[in-house]
Amino acid sequence: MRRTSAHHTLITATALGLALAASAPAVAHTQSAADTNRRVRVTLTVQGPDGVLYKGKIRTRGHDVTTVAGGTHHCDGTNGAANPSPVPTPTAALDDAAHKRHFTWDGTWYASFDDYSVDAIKGVSGGSSAYWNISVNGASTPVGGCQFKLNAGDKVAFTWTAF
Repeated sequence: MRRTSAHHTLITATALGLALAASAPAVAHTQSAADTNRRVRVTLTVQGPDGVLYKGKIRTRGHDVTTVAGGTHHCDGTNGAANPSPVPTPTAALDDAAHKRHFTWDGTWYASFDDYSVDAIKGVSGGSSAYWNISVNGASTPVGGCQFKLNAGDKVAFTWTAF
């Protein structure tokens, strides 16, 4: 009897150990997926009408942004319910680069879009004849700069574009 009981206990313990080991990666994956607003490193380019105004790598994540014209608002991808949780965004990357490299930018906040419109970067305004287009990896973003989710390695561009 003792041998059978010991054998049964060993099999049960082994099965439990294997079950716990198999579930460990799923738990680890769930925890890392929950941190959607982890800082990512992207390349940011600001192209004005007369050439490059800024180009460099920047680490960013979604955060509150403050502009003179627009005030302080979330710019973390949850804007307009675009993402269920905070994520890094193009406008947050621009804001981080501006603070780190000591240049200015300004944008008007539009509550109806739950996003900023970038009006000026380094003193260069779009005015009535141009606007600041936002693209990621060569494609214009289909949503605003506080709504689009960035991934590590993305190439973000703010380009002065004439009408």
